[in-house]
Formats: sequence, C-alpha cells, structure tokens
Amino acid sequence: MNALWYVSRATGLAALVLFTAVVVLGAITSARLASPRWPRFAIAAFHRNLSLVTLGFLAVHIATSIIDTYAGIQWISAVVPFVSSYYPISLGLGAISFDLLLAVLFSSLLRPRISARVWKAIHWTSYLCWPLAVVHGFEIGGADSRLTWVRVLLIGCVVAAAAAVIWRASVRHPDTEARRGTLGGM
Repeated sequence: MNALWYVSRATGLAALVLFTAVVVLGAITSARLASPRWPRFAIAAFHRNLSLVTLGFLAVHIATSIIDTYAGIQWISAVVPFVSSYYPISLGLGAISFDLLLAVLFSSLLRPRISARVWKAIHWTSYLCWPLAVVHGFEIGGADSRLTWVRVLLIGCVVAAAAAVIWRASVRHPDTEARRGTLGGM
C-alpha cells in the first residue's frame, strides 16, 4: 500500500467525523439553541467554519483517491454518480453526497442573493447528504470497514447524527412558538 491509499482512507474517516459534527451543529443552529457561553452567532460561525474544514478534508480524500492509481477512479466519478467501474454503487452514492454538499456550499455562498426559502430547501439536502456519505464509506471501505475501531467510529457517528436529527425534529423553533403564542404563557 502506498501513502496515497493511507491518506485517502484517513481523510475519508476524518471527513466523516467532521461531517457528523457539522450535522450535529447544524441541528443545534437551526433550533436556535444558545447559552451565555455559546451564543447563537458563535455556534453558527463554528458550524460554518467546521463545514469549510470538512470540505478541505473531503477535497484531499477525493484527490488522493483519484491520484492513487490502484482503483483507477476518474475525476468524473467524483461528481457524476454511477459512472465508475470501481464500486459503482458506493462511489455513486459518494458522488451524490458530494454534489449535494456542493449545492449546500454554493447556496450558502449565494445566501445574500437568494431567498431564505430557497436556501433552506437546498440546505435541507444535507440531511440526505450525510447518510449517503456514511453508506459510501462503509461500502467502499473494504477491509477498513471490518476493523473494530472503524465500526465503533461509524456507529458513534450514526448515533450522534441520529440523536441530533431526532432532537431537532422534536424541538419547535422559538419564532414559531412566539407566533403561536405558546411561549411565556402567551
């Protein structure tokens, strides 16, 4: 095995952990959760910056996967689903996840120029993006996916993201509650 193989796997696992943290922070941010130590703007800034760091790890993961000649993955396979001859389904799911992530990124960069409703609709695709990335990693991981510590890491990520999404689905947005008159005994 060459260094690119190890870098590709390591950055893929790191991206999964970081992406999980981004999903959890996204759930916290969208629920407008805050505390005196962590005001909403700080949580939102951390979410945004961690998203960018995650994209960096993902870029290295994709680049090293393509540059490493072992699997023969082409650049087009990173963005066009199901065209690779190497694990076409798993790589296709990774490509879909990456495409959705790019849509979230570009819509966030264009947020001042697009409606909040459009931005939010695109941003909701991140809840689909994350599980696709998990399945991609687990299916294409080969022997790595069978290692106990990788499975524990994967299960930890799934539990954390699922808990955050379930919690977010059960929490009402404070602005919605205020409009309904249910906050503060209204």
